[in-house]
Amino acid sequence: MKGRVLIIAGSDCSGGAGIQADIKTVTVLGGYAATAITALTVQNTTGVFDVLGIDPKLIVHQAEVTIDDIGADAIKTGMLHSVPVIEAVAKFIRDKAADIPIVVDPVMISQSGSRLLNEDAVDALIKNMVPLATVLTPNIPEAEVLSGRKILTEGDMIEAARKIGELGAKAVLVKGGHADGERIVDILWRHDGDIEGFEADRIPSENNHGTGCSLASAIATGLSQGMGLSDAVARARAFVREAIRTAPDFGKGNGPLNHAHPVTGE
Repeated sequence: MKGRVLIIAGSDCSGGAGIQADIKTVTVLGGYAATAITALTVQNTTGVFDVLGIDPKLIVHQAEVTIDDIGADAIKTGMLHSVPVIEAVAKFIRDKAADIPIVVDPVMISQSGSRLLNEDAVDALIKNMVPLATVLTPNIPEAEVLSGRKILTEGDMIEAARKIGELGAKAVLVKGGHADGERIVDILWRHDGDIEGFEADRIPSENNHGTGCSLASAIATGLSQGMGLSDAVARARAFVREAIRTAPDFGKGNGPLNHAHPVTGE
């Protein structure tokens, strides 16, 4: 076991996304997963039915006692649903984890289309969390919100990533799964101007519940284990693609992934 990952995110009672997907991902990739739960969600593959937010002080207390005792080699943030939660988590990171790689998954909408970020919290996310990100991992709809521009082409993805980077993120991975076409392209932009594309055939599947959570946690695990960002992204993509390809086809909606598959390179 190598690499301690502290995950600050919401719980998914159905097990496909959120903290549950994060723990599975980190564990299968050989890391150690610890958590600070930000919200309890009542959801399954068809939608989100209720959300109970955790008091920001309790969220931070979970994170503090974990990092003070066990430590962390990387932090991954997921569902930070409100302004007070965002501000509290950002302060914790600045105070306690300034030198630790931070993977920020800007969770806004669930795979089923349910809102997981309050509308009034977008500006707080941009102001507080984006500048802390070692890498930010928005999908195309999230990147459109963060960059303020429509994304229709790969060129748009690059420009959106650059625009988000100007808000302070050290690197931005814009995920192309929401785009049309038989090929999926993810764009990795770095603050030094380097741009890298990751391309693969689309896997025809409705089993994509928790893909964003899993990818971000897989990247965080790689960084916690000393991998470079490009290698961490490549392994994370390979892991998630195989998890989609071998998904168990559970549920009546967007089904969960198979996080337990053997890990191989792409």
